[in-house]
Amino acid sequence: MSEFVSSLHEVFERLGRIEARRMFGGHGIFHEGRMIGLVVADTLYLKSDAGNVAHFDRLNLPAFEYRRGGKMTQTSYRQPPADVFEDREAAATWGRLAWEAALRSGHAPRARSAKTGRTAAAARKPKAAGAAGAAGAAGAAKSASAATSPESAKAPRAKGATQPVRAARPPRKASAR
Repeated sequence: MSEFVSSLHEVFERLGRIEARRMFGGHGIFHEGRMIGLVVADTLYLKSDAGNVAHFDRLNLPAFEYRRGGKMTQTSYRQPPADVFEDREAAATWGRLAWEAALRSGHAPRARSAKTGRTAAAARKPKAAGAAGAAGAAGAAKSASAATSPESAKAPRAKGATQPVRAARPPRKASAR
């Protein structure tokens, strides 16, 4: 993590706790589980939308752009004014504007596991399917039986190893109450 990204914790101290996560060659800046900013090449961009874009436009603050398919694509992240790095109140105000834009976006925050740092959705993401047909079914059956053995429960897993495939539970029977 760059020194610039590390310094953002102090910059936004009056907003509250922020978290920087590596993504797309830069860092996403999160507050209360929602992405409020983006850092690319040690340049900060804050979330904007129809509700706060007038604040950015009034100061002619540029948007983050990237090249896609031979043409420039503009994002909803805009540079904040330079005074956010010197004035903690200004940083809190601009950070709050970005956070409110993130709230309006409708994207619910994704809970991250304290143990792995991954989202629950990423942890559940299925791995690529094995060979099709009988060979694939045999492999799944072998993995399912291995998952239920006491030895497999105690064996340490190598980093990056996949979780064993578990046998599906039979459907629950309706109770007659």
